[in-house]
Amino acid sequence: MTEDMRDKRLLASIHDVGPGSERAIIHLADLFERRLGGPRFAMLVVPNHWGRHPLSEDRAFQRRLRRWAESGIEMFVHGWYHRDEARHRGAARFKARHMTAGEGEFLGLDEGTAFSRMRDGKSLIEDVIGLPAAGFVAPAWLYGEGARSALRRAGMPLAEDHWRVWTAGNDKVLARGPVITWASRSAVRTASSLAFAAMARAVLPLTRTVRIAAHPGDVAKASLLASIDATLTRFAATHRPSRYRDLYDFMV
Repeated sequence: MTEDMRDKRLLASIHDVGPGSERAIIHLADLFERRLGGPRFAMLVVPNHWGRHPLSEDRAFQRRLRRWAESGIEMFVHGWYHRDEARHRGAARFKARHMTAGEGEFLGLDEGTAFSRMRDGKSLIEDVIGLPAAGFVAPAWLYGEGARSALRRAGMPLAEDHWRVWTAGNDKVLARGPVITWASRSAVRTASSLAFAAMARAVLPLTRTVRIAAHPGDVAKASLLASIDATLTRFAATHRPSRYRDLYDFMV
């Protein structure tokens, strides 16, 4: 490891982890382990994705999740349903329409509902993996005021959005910068995400912390997988593959 790499970190994560996307998650996890030199990444677990894939009822996937956690992969609570059923106004309506396809679950929740889903998600996931959850990440990285208030008292260590990672209890920022991610739901979004990733590989090597996030749907497109592979490879050469908890010793 070079002296420069000791001062730079790469944080990688697999989103939307749950029984309904098991094969795609295995594919991504294998790729991440190869490129990062081991289980130095996070998984964002959805307890019951869209109400169709309850983690609580799939014992085989629970065992797999526990093995991943015991190997060193960090596990974050990633909402509860992932699906956004709120009716939005103003800026929230714009975010719900243009920044996600109906998946910003915590954008419109009141504090009480947000808190109960965070609490129940944390309890379920910790029971499954036998370890503390690493933190909470809202679906689509979108938080409403109710969710932000709930997060401060939900007992989550860390949180992140599109632009930063912070300690959930006191809002102390641990890392800043955009997340490199990909979109598979339309040709236009796929093309724009490929372009952004290519630009990021050229521009972001100078930044102190780089974050990369992949989703199960990315596996369906060869162009996205190739871009994810290239991006992991590029930044693993200049940034130390790390776990989110390492940020406590790496303050901005």
